[in-house]
Amino acid sequence: MMTSLVLTDDFQRLSLALAIGILVGIERGWREREAAPGKRVAGIRTYGLASFLGGFCGFLQPVAGPILPTAIFAFFCITILAFSRLQAVREEDYSATGAIVAITVFALGFGAVVADMSATAASAVAITALLAAREPLHGFVRKLTWLELRAALILLTMTVVILPILPNETVDPWQTINPFELWMMTVLVGAVSFAGYVMIRLSDTTAGILLTGASGGLVSSTALTLSFARQSKQVPALSPLLSAGAMLAGAVSLTRVLLICGVIAPAVLKELAPSLGPTAAILAIGGGLAGLSRRTDNGSDFSPQNPLEVMVVLRFALLLGVVIIVTRATLTVFGTQSLAAVAFITGLGDLDAITLSVAKLAPHNLSADAAAQAIAIAAVANLLAKVGLAASTGSIAYAVRLAITSAIAVLAGAAGLLLT
Repeated sequence: MMTSLVLTDDFQRLSLALAIGILVGIERGWREREAAPGKRVAGIRTYGLASFLGGFCGFLQPVAGPILPTAIFAFFCITILAFSRLQAVREEDYSATGAIVAITVFALGFGAVVADMSATAASAVAITALLAAREPLHGFVRKLTWLELRAALILLTMTVVILPILPNETVDPWQTINPFELWMMTVLVGAVSFAGYVMIRLSDTTAGILLTGASGGLVSSTALTLSFARQSKQVPALSPLLSAGAMLAGAVSLTRVLLICGVIAPAVLKELAPSLGPTAAILAIGGGLAGLSRRTDNGSDFSPQNPLEVMVVLRFALLLGVVIIVTRATLTVFGTQSLAAVAFITGLGDLDAITLSVAKLAPHNLSADAAAQAIAIAAVANLLAKVGLAASTGSIAYAVRLAITSAIAVLAGAAGLLLT
């Protein structure tokens, strides 16, 4: 019985090795389907055999040792490189992709037998997708500007180089500032700006800005409102559309708050939905109407000049740090009785922090009604802060539209609360 199970596993692994080669071979063969017979170095059969050969080497290794599989792999590499060289000289095409793919397929076939099957299969699919995306990737590189490349490198440096080395603990005597969390928010704000730039470049102005607004609400609607305010100053003709994006960001942000409460404290969601639900709905409707009614004769060629405004991002991180310190000081001086004041102050800079902290206190240390009231106060404060940013940084049209819609949204939330 045990021998039968072992044989079944070996057949499955060898079958996977063959399937990997066939999968890659289909993509390679389709790309060169117009070539005359005998003009291609490798196709479905070649890649299938290469992968199966790698799998068979993995099957032989426990029996024959590493020398024979290594010798077969070396001979395979020499053969592939020789044929690739002949094709390159004949066609004057010196691309190394074909040879590298063949060697990779051999290695994947080997891995299908000696390594995890799921990881190997996933790797094969990923490689095939990468090969199939040749034209879009080459087109993207041709259109890529130095400004865009620099912005991407800055964002990667902020995320991969700086973030991991920051301490993930408070470093001040008041146990308030966590450098890792502050820089994480900075990275997220920068990512919003860069994602918005990419969306606008890949689509038309209207769709790009509205998509940026909706996606920005998932990370930081305040940061997006500030970014759009600056852009409305640069291109006043787009103020209605940019205000629509800011409204959608606010709607998504409030919807996210409701979802967080639904997961952490359903009792708080029941108390909070009558007020935040109508508020989010008015912002979404206002954003949709403003986006649909936008005139298309002005600013149709709009594109942000800088895909990643580093100084704006850093200033926002500094503002967030100040808000955290003020919140901590308020709690220290006035105690937990000052929850409404703390919620208002915290909501000016960040809505998620107060939502998470208050929702976790309910229902054991705080009633659901009190928790919902604190979160609602923070939401109103957040809307006021965004209107203030729009008025101080953006164009008049941008600020007025956002202020009117926000006021109507707050009134709708108050009406919903009174009617329950």
